[in-house]
Amino acid sequence: MSQKAGESAATEGREGTPPERWSVQGKTEVVLRLLRGEDLGEVSREMRVSPALLEEWRRVFLETGQRGLKTRSRDPAERELTRTRAKLGELTMRMELATELLEKRGYGDELKRLLKCGHE
Repeated sequence: MSQKAGESAATEGREGTPPERWSVQGKTEVVLRLLRGEDLGEVSREMRVSPALLEEWRRVFLETGQRGLKTRSRDPAERELTRTRAKLGELTMRMELATELLEKRGYGDELKRLLKCGHE
C-alpha cells in the first residue's frame, strides 16, 4: 500500500485541505490509524482535525463501530454538542500551548499571578 491510511480521507476536499464533511470511510481510516498507535497530535495536525474531535470519533467508533460515525443519523442537538466539545478541546489545547509558550519566554510567574487574581 503506497498511500498512508487516511490520505484518501484528507484529499476528499480540495487538494491539501481537509474535507468540510468527512465520509464514514475517511473517519474510519483516521480512527484506525489512532487504534494502530499513531500519535494523536501528529494525526490531528496532518488531517487538520482537532484532537478532541478525533477522540470523539475514536470513542464513537469503539462504542458503535462504523455505524456510529454516520453524522446524518444523529439529531441536531447531538451534532451541536459534538461540535461544541470539539471547539472546547481546540480552545483548551490553544490555551495550554499559549501558557507553555509564555512560561518558556519567562512570563510564568506573571501568568500565575494574573490567573490567581482572576479566581479571587
